[in-house]
Amino acid sequence: MKSFERLKMDMKKTSRVQQSIKEGQGQVEAKFNAIEQECKQLRDEIDLMIRCSANTQIRLGLMFSILKARQQADFGTAAQLTGVLR
Repeated sequence: MKSFERLKMDMKKTSRVQQSIKEGQGQVEAKFNAIEQECKQLRDEIDLMIRCSANTQIRLGLMFSILKARQQADFGTAAQLTGVLR
């Protein structure tokens, strides 16, 4: 009879441990999903920064070309590039 009671107690303890493990797994899964979402948001922000940087580089290149054309008194090209810049 004592072995049956001990077995019953062991089963309850095992059940509690399993429940604790399930709860821990749920918490880990929730944290993982939050991290995945944050990574996606960071990737989106990085993509936006890259696009903005590329646009800035293009605009700077146009400005440099305008200045160069003006230095060479090529006002037609300067005007055309200014139009593109706008």
